[in-house]
Amino acid sequence: MTDRDLLIDKIRRLPQQIAGLVDGLTDAQLTGHFLAGEWSVAQNVHHLADSHMNSYIRCKLIATEDHPPLKPYDQDMWAEMADASGPDLAVSLALLTALHSRWVVFWENLPTDAWARKGFHPANGDLSLDDILKSYAAHGESHIDQITRTLAAQ
Repeated sequence: MTDRDLLIDKIRRLPQQIAGLVDGLTDAQLTGHFLAGEWSVAQNVHHLADSHMNSYIRCKLIATEDHPPLKPYDQDMWAEMADASGPDLAVSLALLTALHSRWVVFWENLPTDAWARKGFHPANGDLSLDDILKSYAAHGESHIDQITRTLAAQ
């Protein structure tokens, strides 16, 4: 298995890992802010759906356009919105599951020469598809860690 295959597998497994972490939690456990300066468990889950949807679109733009601009967004403002802070995780978990199924197909079928294609992000500069795969495999793991720490702090 190559390094890329391992990273793609992290993308593949993330929705099930998140669903397992939040299964059976109460509304209070999902929406409580138990660590100063950190999001609730629910905000983390909704954020993963929001962030990974944005990244998937960025990947498609990079794969199909010449050096496209990649639009940033304010993740903290998004996390405060009603659709990204409430305890009902069903839609975000379904989005994450469906999205990651598509994203895995995207990654597994990307032509070798496409991995180096880049887009431009105003805050992060040039990003290749290779960079994004590495970043988002790590991104999922960082939110698993944040959710785990939040649950432990309750």
